[in-house]
Amino acid sequence: MMPPEEESPDGDRDSGLVLLHSPKSGSTRKQGCDPFAQTQRSKLQHRRARINQQINKEMRMRAGAENLFRATSNHKVKETVALELSYVNSNLQLLKEELEELNSSMDVYQNDSESISVPMIPLGLKETKELDLLVPLKDFISEHYGEEGVLFEKEIKEFMELRQAMRTPSRNEAGLELLMEYYNQLYFLDSRFFPPTKTLGIFFHWYDSLTGVPSHQRALAFEKGSVLFNLGALHTQIGARQDRASLPGLNQAIDAFQKAAGAFNYLKENFSNAPSLDMSAASLTMLVRLMVAQVQECVFEKITLLRAQNDFLSRLQLAQEAARVEDVYSVVHQTMSQPHVKDYVPFSWTTMVHVKSEHFKALSHYFAAIALCDCPAPSDAELPEQEKAFLQFHVTMPEGPSLSVLLQDPEERRKLGKAHLKKAIMKHEEAMRIHGLCKILRKMDILQEVLSFAHKRSLSKYSEIDHEEDFFETGEAPDIHPKTHQKPEIKSPNFSQVKVTDLFHRLGPLSVFSAKNKWYPARRVHLMRGENGFGFTLRGDSPVLIAGVIPGGCAAEAGLKEGDYIISVNGKDCKWSKHAEVVQLLKSTGKEGVDIGVITLQGSECPKAVDRKAAVMSSGSGMLKSDKENSRKSLMNSKSASTLLVWSKKSKRSKKSTYSGVPFTAVGDNEAMY
Repeated sequence: MMPPEEESPDGDRDSGLVLLHSPKSGSTRKQGCDPFAQTQRSKLQHRRARINQQINKEMRMRAGAENLFRATSNHKVKETVALELSYVNSNLQLLKEELEELNSSMDVYQNDSESISVPMIPLGLKETKELDLLVPLKDFISEHYGEEGVLFEKEIKEFMELRQAMRTPSRNEAGLELLMEYYNQLYFLDSRFFPPTKTLGIFFHWYDSLTGVPSHQRALAFEKGSVLFNLGALHTQIGARQDRASLPGLNQAIDAFQKAAGAFNYLKENFSNAPSLDMSAASLTMLVRLMVAQVQECVFEKITLLRAQNDFLSRLQLAQEAARVEDVYSVVHQTMSQPHVKDYVPFSWTTMVHVKSEHFKALSHYFAAIALCDCPAPSDAELPEQEKAFLQFHVTMPEGPSLSVLLQDPEERRKLGKAHLKKAIMKHEEAMRIHGLCKILRKMDILQEVLSFAHKRSLSKYSEIDHEEDFFETGEAPDIHPKTHQKPEIKSPNFSQVKVTDLFHRLGPLSVFSAKNKWYPARRVHLMRGENGFGFTLRGDSPVLIAGVIPGGCAAEAGLKEGDYIISVNGKDCKWSKHAEVVQLLKSTGKEGVDIGVITLQGSECPKAVDRKAAVMSSGSGMLKSDKENSRKSLMNSKSASTLLVWSKKSKRSKKSTYSGVPFTAVGDNEAMY
């Protein structure tokens, strides 16, 4: 995965997002942000936070009362404390029930279509507090970069406006791009302002997505991880609101849930020591599996929608697809029942997943029965293909006659179909029983309607094929082998989708001007050209490096050193200047000489270190190549305990250059000596 590209000030800064300016207030609002429509989802988050504060207060009161109860020997005091404890415990139970109901508010995110489909499980966004970065960043610019912090107020405010906008992303593609843009800007913020050995004293506050419990950390990795979580959560909301009665809606839902799974999986693999439960490894594993299961459910619905033929093989395929959905939901239910997850996940989620597992198992047996009972016996030409499909259909082969007899004898087909229907009805009833145990799910009319319809359909079919003269005992139908024709894909976030430019590019190229680098104060040197030129060799660009100084030359006498970077020529800022541009400025100097501003990185005085740096800085024919490669290199070399992401793209090293006495008129892009 590539980091955001570092561009020159003249480069294209269009990030794909339009700034909307209000003519009345003069305020700026980013497209993809919807601050005026926080509506139900934001209210849910605030109510969660309020309830959790009350729970924490009651828990502290209970702890104090229990300590007093154990410490006192006065019977009257014990009776009073015991009564107080009963009130506190009662309040705690009521608060927990209220929180449980809030955490199960799935209907907020569902679509408004009149079509009947099983609801999906979306996630609410993590909320965050406002963050004032103006003073800390201005102070860091003054202290670390030696620049006037006040000159960068515009950039700091622009970043803060971007952060404010991403707190309330709209539930569409523009909202996703807004989160991506902010996430990509965090790469530059990390490189510019977060050195490995020092903190800015800034705390990032975020609330748990499900419980509303607040957490805070100084590490920028927490901010990155929380934004990534919201990216996944927003995908779940977009997926849940699609109209799955249409093929375009189903495809969009599949894509959204796959991207949600990718975001949560990426977060799990790159983020550790999470301060909040929703970002713990156990929770993220559960969320990835849940998203994969919801993708599989959409695939089943898609095949049902596309099924134009009602032949034997098509119905077997539907039965195996339903069995596959049941299989993945069973895994999700097991994951939700694990100790570290069970007490955290809302009971309604666990129940919904359990209901879906039983429901789709029932559907798999129903479609197996339909294939056997409603489709005619195969002809001699069709028999080999149907035998092959049926051999792979059951987990264990059904008892009774041989496969060819079973498929060609209508009575044997009816018997096995009846066994499948019996199992389907049992599973439908189990799904309805589990559904009835959850008060919150009982309020979801659509789910109740779907379960009831499927149950009645299986009962009706059973009555249709059940004969009064049947004296045989209906056997046990074997389970159906799960199989899918469209395996879910976990789509990792494509961070290069939204192009951004470093807001603080005026500080200079990241290859040199970053938080991890330190340099001595800038020096201004006045040079007069001698008979043999200035007496130094230049290499690279943005900024140009003094790769060699001739002993006894003008440059050496003026105090220039091998490894110095040229940051200005005659007062013109050259941090972003290309090799040829700096050469042209030097070439145009007259008898009065030239003023050169230079800096020296601390620890770069060693010639070998300088040479290595020069090799990285050396560019080919591309104008921006060295900038991009250096930015990637600087990211790969910056390691800290809180680092969230590692870009593994290897930077290309150019061939080592040698110093040569080329005349001033023969200056090349890579090297010049004069």
